[in-house]
Amino acid sequence: METGAPFTGSYPPPPATPEEAQATLAEADRIRASATALSATPWPTWFAATLTAYVVIFPIAYGGSLADERWILPRAAWAGALLVITVTYLALFAVAARSWRRRTGVALRFDVLPKSATVPLAIGLPVLLVGLPWLFRVTGQAWWLGAASAAAAVVSVGFHLAFVRLHRKTP
Repeated sequence: METGAPFTGSYPPPPATPEEAQATLAEADRIRASATALSATPWPTWFAATLTAYVVIFPIAYGGSLADERWILPRAAWAGALLVITVTYLALFAVAARSWRRRTGVALRFDVLPKSATVPLAIGLPVLLVGLPWLFRVTGQAWWLGAASAAAAVVSVGFHLAFVRLHRKTP
């Protein structure tokens, strides 16, 4: 296809000088570090608060759905509350992820976080949220639910603060 303008350059282009190549590599490293820093940026504060509220309420609602038929509320009410808070949490998670992606151009990612933090969280939080309500069911001791809620709140806030600290260390 003809464009009407004569070709004035050389093909292939001349090789880059060592200084140009180093400058290009340095720029690529800077862009990669910037993208990683954006990906590791902490959740918005409102979402961290929402997540903490969710993990505080979840063991109580789950424990209520496992309890005897009329423990404070009927079992169906506990199951309904559990469904409502879970759907609300998932909707807010989608909103937080979408707004973050729109604002930064980078998706929220967990793979940039250290495995030494995320693996214990991925194992320990379900134990707190599900395991301790089962202990409540077996023993009938409601303090298990309070312990699960308190521990989950500490874990949630601690993980968010570690996330913020990680972001501040990133270049």
